[in-house]
Amino acid sequence: MSAIIYKHEFRARLRSVLIWSLSVAAMVIFFQSIFPAFASQAAMMKDLMARFPPALMEAFGLGKVDLSTVLGFFGFVFVFVQLCLSIQSGNYGFGLVSVEENEMTADFLLTKPVSRLQVISSKLLAAFSSLLLTDLVIWIVSFISVLSFHGDRTYNTGGLLVLMLSIVVFQLFFLAVGLIISLLVKRVRSVTPYSLGLGFGAYVLAAFSGMLGDFKLEFLTPFKQLDPMYFVKHNGFDTPLVILNISVTVIALTVSYWLYLRRDIPAVS
Repeated sequence: MSAIIYKHEFRARLRSVLIWSLSVAAMVIFFQSIFPAFASQAAMMKDLMARFPPALMEAFGLGKVDLSTVLGFFGFVFVFVQLCLSIQSGNYGFGLVSVEENEMTADFLLTKPVSRLQVISSKLLAAFSSLLLTDLVIWIVSFISVLSFHGDRTYNTGGLLVLMLSIVVFQLFFLAVGLIISLLVKRVRSVTPYSLGLGFGAYVLAAFSGMLGDFKLEFLTPFKQLDPMYFVKHNGFDTPLVILNISVTVIALTVSYWLYLRRDIPAVS
């Protein structure tokens, strides 16, 4: 690993990390502040949701847990946290090696006394550190929000811890998949369309899985493999699906290393 490349990449993302962290934290605080009013009208809300189409209920996982409970409501909010984190992680993955190629500085970087292995390892570690910094903010804000707005309702701390820990696995998936896609396509001119497509595509796939009852789709999207509603209901991971998710991440990272070490880097003419 190159300490210089790591520091440069980490500092370059600090502004992005700050924006994503504060935005997601504000969303968590806002939704959790609604919980006391929501829980006090639980009977009315249940009657209202009973009128929703079953397909809609399945798409958003509303029928799996009781939203009048602390973790049930937080699990529902957590899906939107996941969606934001998928886009952030995808951004970092797609931009990991494509930024230098777009700015025509990749060949300059590789003229330095560092190997390609050091370059991509340093970049990956910097991106992962940036995501962990975002996680730290979300963890702190989530625990404080739940503690502040749970009222007299009890909740299982273990279930909340499982939700928080799942963030790391979830982010690594989108980071790895974003990286391998950026190495497979000819050129990534802008990371935003790719990361939005990947994040929302995986989310929509999970929604269709619930609507159609086709559980085979769970093998294709991390929104099902790391389903917050499952964590809340069972206070633990769905081990086979989590192992599948981690396996895809490891394979994507391994293939990404192989592709980058053999990649034809464009030079400034």
